Order: sequence, then structure tokens, then C-alpha cells
Amino acid sequence: MSKYRKGKLKLEHHTLEGFDKYIRPVLEIEIVEAVIPGRIFRNNKGRGSKGLFLQYETSSGFKLLYKNGTSVQEVFVVCSDKESFKNAFENLYKE
Repeated sequence: MSKYRKGKLKLEHHTLEGFDKYIRPVLEIEIVEAVIPGRIFRNNKGRGSKGLFLQYETSSGFKLLYKNGTSVQEVFVVCSDKESFKNAFENLYKE
């Protein structure tokens, strides 16, 4: 698959099933400049939880993990205000 951009979403890799449903609210956060799905890994721990999880802060934003039960995909978010993004993300995905 070639690289292309769809709004704020820059696709360089395939995405896991159900990814669109979970990433759509993140794309609507005003301070998000770009969302870049990354590598996909097999979840060797069995059927884990599903969803989008904040992993850690990067120099340009955050690294998230999208889990669909059997696989895990890295998702990188580029944003202008890290603290505001973290608060908005936590409000979107409260447990």
C-alpha cells in the first residue's frame, strides 16, 4: 500500500480491523495535527482488552496502542499541546 493522507490520518501501513471506529474521535480533537498508524504486532498474551490506550509521550506528541484482542498496532499522534491532548484523550476513553 502506498503512503497517502486522508485529512489528519497519514496511512503508511495497513490498519487493524475496527481501527477506524476508535481513531475517529481522536481525529476530531482540534489540536491533533496528524495521526500515523505504525507497526502491527501479534498479541501473544491471548485475548486482551480492546481499544485505544495512551502509552507514552514522544517529542512530537504521543504513542498510542490500538488493541483488538489478537493484535496490537502502534499509533503516533502529532499534536501542538501535549497536556491538552492528554486531557482530551482521557475524557474520550474513560474506563
